[in-house]
Amino acid sequence: MQYKIPVQIENEDPILLWLSLRQLIIILFWWFVSYQIFQSVSQSIWPWIALIPSILIFSITLVVALFKYYEMTFLPFIVASLRYLINTRERIWKNGIDSFQPIDIWYITTSKKETAKVEIEDKKEQFRKAEDSLSKL
Repeated sequence: MQYKIPVQIENEDPILLWLSLRQLIIILFWWFVSYQIFQSVSQSIWPWIALIPSILIFSITLVVALFKYYEMTFLPFIVASLRYLINTRERIWKNGIDSFQPIDIWYITTSKKETAKVEIEDKKEQFRKAEDSLSKL
């Protein structure tokens, strides 16, 4: 007996319009927080000034909830970017570890660089040979 295995099992299904359940929860929670901030601030100052922090919070919420870059959501993208900056923009390959597994995202390796001495005369000779071969073409 054969079973069909879904390929994209981790993709989120849209529930309302194009939003998934995770996106809806984020948007509704932070909309409620934004509304409560608006209500508390508008009692002490004009309502149109109280709109500024609530609109700012809600716009940041929309960016976080709707962000998707190559199937990565906001938090894994930020963590991967931080790993890239911390690890001196080097990619360290380890056998058997997938680069986008959730358990591996927080793992930061520290490695020592091996410095190799380069002889300047050897490099000059290589450039001379390359120039000679190019001039012969």
